[in-house]
Amino acid sequence: MKKFITIILLSVLIQPVFGQVKLLPKFIRKMYFEKDTTKKASFVVLPVISSAPETGLEAGGSALYSFYTDTAGNDTRVSNIFAYATLTTKGQSRLNLSTSYWAPHNNYHFTGQAGYINFPFDFYGIGNNTRKADADRLGQKRVRVTFTGEKKISSNIYIGLVGGGYDYRFNDQESTGIFATDPGIEGKHGGTILYVGPTFIFDSRNNNTYTTKGSTLTSYFNIMNGVGGNSGYSGGFLNVEFTQFFALSKKFVLGFDIQSQNMTGSQSPFYLLPALGSDEMMRGYYNGRFRDRNLIAGQTELRYRMSERFGIVGFIGTGEVFNKEFSASQLKPNYGGGLRYFFDVQKGLSIRVDYGVGEKRPGESRQSGVYVGLGEAF
Repeated sequence: MKKFITIILLSVLIQPVFGQVKLLPKFIRKMYFEKDTTKKASFVVLPVISSAPETGLEAGGSALYSFYTDTAGNDTRVSNIFAYATLTTKGQSRLNLSTSYWAPHNNYHFTGQAGYINFPFDFYGIGNNTRKADADRLGQKRVRVTFTGEKKISSNIYIGLVGGGYDYRFNDQESTGIFATDPGIEGKHGGTILYVGPTFIFDSRNNNTYTTKGSTLTSYFNIMNGVGGNSGYSGGFLNVEFTQFFALSKKFVLGFDIQSQNMTGSQSPFYLLPALGSDEMMRGYYNGRFRDRNLIAGQTELRYRMSERFGIVGFIGTGEVFNKEFSASQLKPNYGGGLRYFFDVQKGLSIRVDYGVGEKRPGESRQSGVYVGLGEAF
Protein backbone atom coordinates (compact mmCIF):
# COMPACT_ATOMS: atom_id res chain seq x y z
CA MET A 1 0.00 0.00 0.00
CA LYS A 2 1.20 3.49 -0.75
CA LYS A 3 2.61 5.48 2.12
CA PHE A 4 1.57 9.13 2.01
CA ILE A 5 3.62 11.90 3.57
CA THR A 6 1.82 15.23 3.67
CA ILE A 7 4.36 17.92 4.38
CA ILE A 8 2.10 20.81 5.24
CA LEU A 9 -0.21 18.61 7.28
CA LEU A 10 2.67 17.62 9.54
CA SER A 11 3.42 21.28 10.11
CA VAL A 12 -0.23 21.95 10.91
CA LEU A 13 -0.43 19.21 13.55
CA ILE A 14 3.03 19.48 15.12
CA GLN A 15 3.93 23.16 15.10
CA PRO A 16 1.05 24.39 17.33
CA VAL A 17 2.00 21.87 19.97
CA PHE A 18 5.46 23.36 20.30
CA GLY A 19 4.29 26.95 20.02
CA GLN A 20 6.43 27.67 16.97
CA VAL A 21 3.75 29.09 14.67
CA LYS A 22 5.31 32.56 14.68
CA LEU A 23 8.52 31.12 13.26
CA LEU A 24 6.79 29.90 10.09
CA PRO A 25 6.81 32.02 6.91
CA LYS A 26 4.01 34.59 6.69
CA PHE A 27 2.23 32.92 3.76
CA ILE A 28 2.12 29.62 5.68
CA ARG A 29 0.69 31.36 8.76
CA LYS A 30 -1.92 33.09 6.62
CA MET A 31 -3.08 29.87 4.94
CA TYR A 32 -3.21 27.62 7.97
CA PHE A 33 -3.14 29.53 11.25
CA GLU A 34 -4.47 33.08 11.04
CA LYS A 35 -8.14 33.54 11.87
CA ASP A 36 -10.11 35.68 9.44
CA THR A 37 -13.72 36.46 10.37
CA THR A 38 -14.37 38.41 7.17
CA LYS A 39 -15.69 36.99 3.90
CA LYS A 40 -12.45 37.42 2.01
CA ALA A 41 -11.30 34.77 -0.43
CA SER A 42 -8.84 32.19 0.89
CA PHE A 43 -6.20 29.98 -0.71
CA VAL A 44 -4.54 26.81 0.57
CA VAL A 45 -2.08 24.28 -0.87
CA LEU A 46 -1.43 20.71 0.26
CA PRO A 47 1.78 19.14 -1.09
CA VAL A 48 1.83 15.33 -1.24
CA ILE A 49 4.61 12.80 -1.75
CA SER A 50 4.03 9.07 -2.19
CA SER A 51 5.82 6.04 -3.54
CA ALA A 52 4.97 2.60 -4.91
CA PRO A 53 6.91 0.01 -6.94
CA GLU A 54 4.75 0.46 -10.02
CA THR A 55 5.07 4.27 -10.07
CA GLY A 56 8.31 5.09 -8.32
CA LEU A 57 8.25 8.41 -6.52
CA GLU A 58 5.09 10.47 -7.02
CA ALA A 59 5.15 14.18 -6.17
CA GLY A 60 2.66 16.98 -6.55
CA GLY A 61 -0.10 18.57 -4.60
CA SER A 62 -3.52 20.17 -4.50
CA ALA A 63 -4.74 23.73 -4.14
CA LEU A 64 -8.10 25.14 -3.07
CA TYR A 65 -9.31 28.68 -3.71
CA SER A 66 -12.54 29.52 -1.85
CA PHE A 67 -14.68 32.63 -2.18
CA TYR A 68 -18.16 34.14 -1.87
CA THR A 69 -19.99 35.58 -4.86
CA ASP A 70 -21.96 37.82 -2.49
CA THR A 71 -20.18 39.21 0.57
CA ALA A 72 -22.99 41.51 1.68
CA GLY A 73 -25.49 38.87 2.80
CA ASN A 74 -25.25 35.76 4.94
CA ASP A 75 -27.15 33.23 2.85
CA THR A 76 -24.80 32.70 -0.11
CA ARG A 77 -22.74 29.51 0.09
CA VAL A 78 -18.99 29.16 -0.38
CA SER A 79 -17.76 28.67 -3.96
CA ASN A 80 -14.40 27.13 -4.78
CA ILE A 81 -11.87 26.17 -7.43
CA PHE A 82 -9.88 23.01 -6.75
CA ALA A 83 -6.78 21.80 -8.60
CA TYR A 84 -4.78 18.60 -8.22
CA ALA A 85 -1.64 17.44 -10.02
CA THR A 86 1.04 14.78 -9.52
CA LEU A 87 3.88 13.34 -11.59
CA THR A 88 5.86 10.14 -11.06
CA THR A 89 9.45 9.22 -11.83
CA LYS A 90 8.11 6.57 -14.26
CA GLY A 91 6.28 9.08 -16.43
CA GLN A 92 2.73 8.77 -15.07
CA SER A 93 0.56 11.73 -14.18
CA ARG A 94 -2.74 12.79 -12.65
CA LEU A 95 -4.27 16.21 -13.32
CA ASN A 96 -7.65 17.59 -12.27
CA LEU A 97 -9.39 20.97 -12.18
CA SER A 98 -12.87 21.40 -10.72
CA THR A 99 -15.13 24.17 -9.51
CA SER A 100 -18.34 24.64 -7.56
CA TYR A 101 -19.94 28.05 -8.11
CA TRP A 102 -22.87 29.37 -6.07
CA ALA A 103 -24.50 32.49 -7.48
CA PRO A 104 -25.66 35.23 -5.06
CA HIS A 105 -28.44 33.97 -2.76
CA ASN A 106 -27.79 30.48 -4.19
CA ASN A 107 -30.18 31.12 -7.09
CA TYR A 108 -27.94 29.08 -9.43
CA HIS A 109 -25.36 26.40 -8.83
CA PHE A 110 -22.76 25.40 -11.42
CA THR A 111 -20.09 22.72 -11.23
CA GLY A 112 -17.41 21.78 -13.73
CA GLN A 113 -14.55 19.31 -13.87
CA ALA A 114 -11.78 18.44 -16.31
CA GLY A 115 -9.28 15.71 -15.56
CA TYR A 116 -6.58 13.56 -17.10
CA ILE A 117 -5.12 10.32 -15.71
CA ASN A 118 -2.16 8.37 -17.03
CA PHE A 119 -1.81 5.97 -14.14
CA PRO A 120 -1.77 2.21 -13.49
CA PHE A 121 -4.36 0.47 -11.31
CA ASP A 122 -5.17 -3.03 -10.10
CA PHE A 123 -8.09 -4.82 -11.76
CA TYR A 124 -9.60 -7.73 -9.82
CA GLY A 125 -12.51 -8.76 -12.03
CA ILE A 126 -16.25 -8.16 -11.77
CA GLY A 127 -18.46 -8.82 -8.76
CA ASN A 128 -18.76 -8.49 -5.01
CA ASN A 129 -16.36 -11.35 -4.16
CA THR A 130 -13.25 -10.83 -6.27
CA ARG A 131 -9.96 -12.29 -5.05
CA LYS A 132 -6.77 -10.42 -4.23
CA ALA A 133 -4.81 -13.20 -5.95
CA ASP A 134 -6.44 -12.20 -9.27
CA ALA A 135 -5.10 -8.63 -9.17
CA ASP A 136 -4.04 -7.64 -12.68
CA ARG A 137 -2.01 -4.46 -13.15
CA LEU A 138 -3.43 -2.36 -16.02
CA GLY A 139 -2.14 0.78 -17.65
CA GLN A 140 -4.83 3.46 -17.91
CA LYS A 141 -5.27 6.74 -19.72
CA ARG A 142 -8.48 8.66 -19.08
CA VAL A 143 -9.81 12.07 -20.06
CA ARG A 144 -12.96 13.31 -18.36
CA VAL A 145 -14.98 16.51 -18.76
CA THR A 146 -18.28 17.19 -16.99
CA PHE A 147 -20.51 20.17 -16.31
CA THR A 148 -23.73 20.71 -14.34
CA GLY A 149 -26.00 23.71 -14.11
CA GLU A 150 -28.96 23.97 -11.73
CA LYS A 151 -31.55 26.64 -11.00
CA LYS A 152 -33.31 27.10 -7.67
CA ILE A 153 -37.06 26.79 -8.20
CA SER A 154 -38.05 26.96 -4.50
CA SER A 155 -36.31 27.55 -1.20
CA ASN A 156 -34.56 24.14 -1.21
CA ILE A 157 -35.16 22.59 -4.65
CA TYR A 158 -32.93 22.79 -7.74
CA ILE A 159 -33.40 21.31 -11.19
CA GLY A 160 -30.90 21.31 -14.03
CA LEU A 161 -28.80 19.45 -16.56
CA VAL A 162 -25.58 17.47 -16.50
CA GLY A 163 -23.40 16.78 -19.53
CA GLY A 164 -19.92 15.62 -20.37
CA GLY A 165 -17.78 12.85 -21.71
CA TYR A 166 -15.09 10.22 -21.02
CA ASP A 167 -12.32 8.73 -23.07
CA TYR A 168 -10.70 5.56 -21.66
CA ARG A 169 -7.68 3.61 -22.95
CA PHE A 170 -6.18 0.51 -21.33
CA ASN A 171 -3.22 -1.80 -21.84
CA ASP A 172 -2.43 -5.12 -20.18
CA GLN A 173 1.08 -6.58 -20.13
CA GLU A 174 -0.05 -9.86 -18.54
CA SER A 175 -1.55 -12.15 -21.20
CA THR A 176 -2.57 -14.79 -18.64
CA GLY A 177 -4.24 -12.43 -16.12
CA ILE A 178 -7.95 -12.20 -15.40
CA PHE A 179 -8.36 -9.12 -17.59
CA ALA A 180 -7.21 -11.01 -20.70
CA THR A 181 -8.72 -14.41 -19.94
CA ASP A 182 -12.20 -13.60 -18.57
CA PRO A 183 -14.58 -13.44 -21.58
CA GLY A 184 -17.26 -11.73 -19.49
CA ILE A 185 -15.31 -8.47 -19.20
CA GLU A 186 -16.67 -5.92 -21.67
CA GLY A 187 -14.89 -2.88 -23.07
CA LYS A 188 -11.31 -4.09 -22.64
CA HIS A 189 -9.91 -1.56 -25.10
CA GLY A 190 -11.75 1.39 -23.58
CA GLY A 191 -13.92 3.82 -25.48
CA THR A 192 -15.28 7.32 -25.84
CA ILE A 193 -18.59 8.09 -24.13
CA LEU A 194 -20.71 11.25 -24.24
CA TYR A 195 -23.62 11.81 -21.85
CA VAL A 196 -26.36 14.27 -20.94
CA GLY A 197 -29.27 14.15 -18.56
CA PRO A 198 -31.46 15.79 -15.91
CA THR A 199 -30.56 16.55 -12.30
CA PHE A 200 -32.79 17.08 -9.25
CA ILE A 201 -31.51 18.34 -5.90
CA PHE A 202 -33.15 19.03 -2.56
CA ASP A 203 -30.77 20.88 -0.23
CA SER A 204 -31.68 22.25 3.20
CA ARG A 205 -28.18 22.26 4.72
CA ASN A 206 -27.26 25.21 6.91
CA ASN A 207 -23.71 25.15 5.48
CA ASN A 208 -22.20 23.39 2.47
CA THR A 209 -18.67 23.00 3.88
CA TYR A 210 -19.25 22.01 7.52
CA THR A 211 -22.90 21.01 7.85
CA THR A 212 -24.43 20.75 11.32
CA LYS A 213 -28.09 20.34 10.38
CA GLY A 214 -30.23 19.80 7.31
CA SER A 215 -30.39 17.26 4.50
CA THR A 216 -29.72 16.76 0.80
CA LEU A 217 -31.17 14.56 -1.91
CA THR A 218 -28.95 14.58 -5.00
CA SER A 219 -29.99 12.68 -8.11
CA TYR A 220 -29.02 12.60 -11.77
CA PHE A 221 -29.51 10.33 -14.74
CA ASN A 222 -26.85 10.22 -17.47
CA ILE A 223 -28.07 9.16 -20.91
CA MET A 224 -24.85 7.71 -22.35
CA ASN A 225 -23.74 6.85 -25.89
CA GLY A 226 -20.45 5.72 -27.34
CA VAL A 227 -18.92 7.68 -30.19
CA GLY A 228 -16.37 6.62 -32.77
CA GLY A 229 -15.51 3.14 -33.96
CA ASN A 230 -14.19 1.89 -30.61
CA SER A 231 -17.41 2.14 -28.59
CA GLY A 232 -20.92 1.04 -29.42
CA TYR A 233 -22.23 1.47 -25.89
CA SER A 234 -25.74 2.85 -25.36
CA GLY A 235 -27.27 3.03 -21.92
CA GLY A 236 -27.54 5.11 -18.81
CA PHE A 237 -26.32 5.72 -15.29
CA LEU A 238 -28.58 6.65 -12.35
CA ASN A 239 -27.16 8.11 -9.12
CA VAL A 240 -29.21 8.92 -6.02
CA GLU A 241 -27.64 10.08 -2.74
CA PHE A 242 -29.30 11.20 0.49
CA THR A 243 -27.58 12.86 3.47
CA GLN A 244 -28.98 13.98 6.82
CA PHE A 245 -27.26 15.91 9.62
CA PHE A 246 -28.23 16.44 13.26
CA ALA A 247 -26.62 18.88 15.72
CA LEU A 248 -26.54 16.79 18.91
CA SER A 249 -24.89 19.62 20.83
CA LYS A 250 -22.65 22.60 20.16
CA LYS A 251 -19.71 20.27 19.48
CA PHE A 252 -21.25 17.00 18.29
CA VAL A 253 -22.76 16.44 14.83
CA LEU A 254 -24.21 13.17 13.56
CA GLY A 255 -24.35 12.61 9.80
CA PHE A 256 -25.93 9.89 7.65
CA ASP A 257 -25.17 9.21 3.98
CA ILE A 258 -26.86 6.67 1.68
CA GLN A 259 -26.02 6.22 -2.02
CA SER A 260 -27.31 4.08 -4.86
CA GLN A 261 -25.74 3.77 -8.33
CA ASN A 262 -27.27 1.78 -11.18
CA MET A 263 -26.18 1.10 -14.75
CA THR A 264 -28.92 0.65 -17.35
CA GLY A 265 -28.81 -0.89 -20.82
CA SER A 266 -27.77 -4.33 -22.03
CA GLN A 267 -24.01 -3.66 -22.14
CA SER A 268 -21.59 -3.43 -19.21
CA PRO A 269 -18.24 -1.81 -20.10
CA PHE A 270 -16.14 -2.55 -17.03
CA TYR A 271 -14.83 1.01 -16.75
CA LEU A 272 -18.37 2.41 -16.39
CA LEU A 273 -19.48 -0.02 -13.67
CA PRO A 274 -20.11 1.41 -10.18
CA ALA A 275 -17.08 0.73 -7.96
CA LEU A 276 -16.94 0.30 -4.20
CA GLY A 277 -14.44 2.31 -2.18
CA SER A 278 -13.24 5.93 -2.25
CA ASP A 279 -12.13 8.69 0.11
CA GLU A 280 -15.81 9.63 0.56
CA MET A 281 -17.75 6.35 0.80
CA MET A 282 -16.64 2.88 2.01
CA ARG A 283 -13.27 4.19 3.17
CA GLY A 284 -10.86 1.29 3.60
CA TYR A 285 -11.56 -0.43 0.26
CA TYR A 286 -9.36 -0.11 -2.81
CA ASN A 287 -11.41 1.77 -5.38
CA GLY A 288 -12.47 -0.73 -8.04
CA ARG A 289 -11.64 -3.88 -6.06
CA PHE A 290 -15.38 -4.65 -6.25
CA ARG A 291 -17.43 -3.41 -9.21
CA ASP A 292 -20.69 -4.42 -10.88
CA ARG A 293 -23.82 -2.99 -12.49
CA ASN A 294 -25.40 -1.85 -9.22
CA LEU A 295 -24.04 -0.37 -5.99
CA ILE A 296 -25.65 0.50 -2.69
CA ALA A 297 -23.77 1.86 0.32
CA GLY A 298 -24.40 3.81 3.49
CA GLN A 299 -22.44 5.33 6.34
CA THR A 300 -22.87 7.29 9.53
CA GLU A 301 -20.26 9.66 10.95
CA LEU A 302 -20.03 11.24 14.38
CA ARG A 303 -18.09 14.51 14.34
CA TYR A 304 -16.68 16.17 17.45
CA ARG A 305 -15.42 19.74 17.16
CA MET A 306 -12.86 19.88 19.99
CA SER A 307 -12.12 23.54 19.24
CA GLU A 308 -12.57 25.97 16.40
CA ARG A 309 -9.38 24.56 14.82
CA PHE A 310 -9.46 20.82 15.59
CA GLY A 311 -11.96 18.02 15.28
CA ILE A 312 -12.13 14.23 15.31
CA VAL A 313 -14.58 11.84 13.65
CA GLY A 314 -15.60 8.21 13.86
CA PHE A 315 -17.48 6.45 11.10
CA ILE A 316 -19.09 3.11 10.32
CA GLY A 317 -20.78 1.90 7.16
CA THR A 318 -21.68 -0.93 4.84
CA GLY A 319 -22.21 -1.54 1.14
CA GLU A 320 -21.99 -3.95 -1.77
CA VAL A 321 -22.07 -4.21 -5.54
CA PHE A 322 -24.33 -6.66 -7.37
CA ASN A 323 -25.43 -7.61 -10.87
CA LYS A 324 -29.21 -8.02 -10.59
CA GLU A 325 -30.30 -9.00 -7.09
CA PHE A 326 -29.35 -7.29 -3.85
CA SER A 327 -28.50 -9.61 -0.95
CA ALA A 328 -28.21 -8.32 2.62
CA SER A 329 -25.90 -11.22 3.45
CA GLN A 330 -23.34 -9.86 0.94
CA LEU A 331 -23.01 -6.43 2.58
CA LYS A 332 -19.43 -5.50 3.43
CA PRO A 333 -18.48 -3.56 6.58
CA ASN A 334 -16.28 -0.52 6.97
CA TYR A 335 -15.31 1.59 9.94
CA GLY A 336 -12.62 3.99 11.05
CA GLY A 337 -11.81 7.46 12.29
CA GLY A 338 -9.96 10.61 11.48
CA LEU A 339 -8.61 14.02 12.39
CA ARG A 340 -9.64 17.46 11.15
CA TYR A 341 -7.73 20.74 11.10
CA PHE A 342 -9.85 23.79 10.16
CA PHE A 343 -7.52 26.12 8.31
CA ASP A 344 -10.39 28.52 7.48
CA VAL A 345 -12.64 28.80 10.52
CA GLN A 346 -15.05 31.29 8.98
CA LYS A 347 -15.78 29.11 5.92
CA GLY A 348 -15.59 25.78 7.76
CA LEU A 349 -12.82 24.45 5.49
CA SER A 350 -10.62 21.67 6.80
CA ILE A 351 -7.78 19.30 6.05
CA ARG A 352 -8.76 15.74 6.90
CA VAL A 353 -6.85 12.54 7.57
CA ASP A 354 -8.92 9.34 7.76
CA TYR A 355 -8.06 5.72 8.36
CA GLY A 356 -10.66 3.26 7.11
CA VAL A 357 -10.90 -0.49 7.66
CA GLY A 358 -12.84 -3.02 5.60
CA GLU A 359 -13.48 -6.74 5.56
CA LYS A 360 -10.99 -9.56 5.98
CA ARG A 361 -11.56 -12.10 3.24
CA PRO A 362 -10.38 -15.72 3.65
CA GLY A 363 -6.65 -16.02 3.01
CA GLU A 364 -6.17 -12.25 2.71
CA SER A 365 -5.09 -9.48 5.05
CA ARG A 366 -7.77 -7.10 6.25
CA GLN A 367 -8.46 -4.30 3.77
CA SER A 368 -7.64 -0.77 4.91
CA GLY A 369 -6.64 2.65 3.62
CA VAL A 370 -5.34 6.06 4.67
CA TYR A 371 -6.89 9.17 3.10
CA VAL A 372 -5.65 12.76 3.14
CA GLY A 373 -7.73 15.49 1.57
CA LEU A 374 -9.47 18.85 1.80
CA GLY A 375 -13.02 19.08 3.12
CA GLU A 376 -15.37 16.60 4.77
CA ALA A 377 -16.12 13.17 3.28
CA PHE A 378 -19.79 14.17 2.86
